Amino acid sequence: MATLGGYLNKKVLVVTADSRILVGTLAACDQSTNLVLTGTEERVIHEADDNEPSEIHPLGLYLVRGDNVCSVGLIDESLDESINWTEVKGSEIGGIKHV
Repeated sequence: MATLGGYLNKKVLVVTADSRILVGTLAACDQSTNLVLTGTEERVIHEADDNEPSEIHPLGLYLVRGDNVCSVGLIDESLDESINWTEVKGSEIGGIKHV
């Protein structure tokens, strides 16, 4: 938790083991990297050849188990707010393999 302690009460982006992208305010965390996020939304980024716009799904209060966390990073809020996420396109990150 020492490394995530500085992220408390700040907006973070979490990438999960199943390639989900979650954005929310980090309310709590523990030594197992279990995370509690408030005001959480999931960003579903569609492929470039998909005509559908990318999606944002509000989730509210959300718990992410530590074994499902791949990455946690701080968000530059002014940059994040300047992006229309429904217009963003990308490709799937892919799964992970536990060894």
